[in-house]
Amino acid sequence: MSLKGKTAIITGSNSGIGLGVARELARAGADVVLNSFTDRPEDHALAAALAAEFGVTARYIKADMSKGAECRALVAQAGRCDILVNNAGIQHVAPVDQFPVEKWEAILAINLSSAFHTTAAALPMMRAAGWGRVVNIASAHGLTASPFKSAYVAAKHGIVGLTKTVALETAEEPITCNAICPGYVLTPLVEAQIPDQMKVHGMDRETVIREVMLTRQPSKQFATVEQLGGTTVFLCSEAAAQITGTTISVDGGWTAL
Repeated sequence: MSLKGKTAIITGSNSGIGLGVARELARAGADVVLNSFTDRPEDHALAAALAAEFGVTARYIKADMSKGAECRALVAQAGRCDILVNNAGIQHVAPVDQFPVEKWEAILAINLSSAFHTTAAALPMMRAAGWGRVVNIASAHGLTASPFKSAYVAAKHGIVGLTKTVALETAEEPITCNAICPGYVLTPLVEAQIPDQMKVHGMDRETVIREVMLTRQPSKQFATVEQLGGTTVFLCSEAAAQITGTTISVDGGWTAL
């Protein structure tokens, strides 16, 4: 489908899943706004490269997703938001009784509260345009849990609940809100962890991926950022106009267990 004429804001999108989603939206013709908390020449160069590759308008806007005012300012500075992809996120692993308070608060702010702020700022723009799509990048951990990830699991469950609420509030409008729940995704960050895991476990690459990293993912294959981008494009299509308030799992069967 063509998303020409639409503007998409993707939070946390100068690498990984966010960048993969931005590329697929640009490939479909959408103008894109990239975002992260840095403001480096390479961030702006990344947007320029996307614009040149796909023939769209692409910009990079710095905004710290841990700060509500900056989340809302990102949308305001973009000036238009037909498609909002809430992707920004961080992780920390520790038992509940040892979980650092500052990490808990940062994860809830970046992984959950930021989506509230950006959505609240974007909805008036979508209503004025007469069309809108909100896609929240949740996680398999938005539907199930793992030990030692209390803040992440709480935030991602919260994203699923926020998704349902926004969908109900916009149900009679040409606006949808859905959540994508990935399992393990092969991002540069994950790729960088594989050699260390091979050393720790004394396994070759294929075995450590199957038996350690993807132990809970029945397909024994990583999802890709391109697959998540393609799912996002589908949710922006006319075929998905009556899909709202739900989750789509891209997890190789994880949540089927």
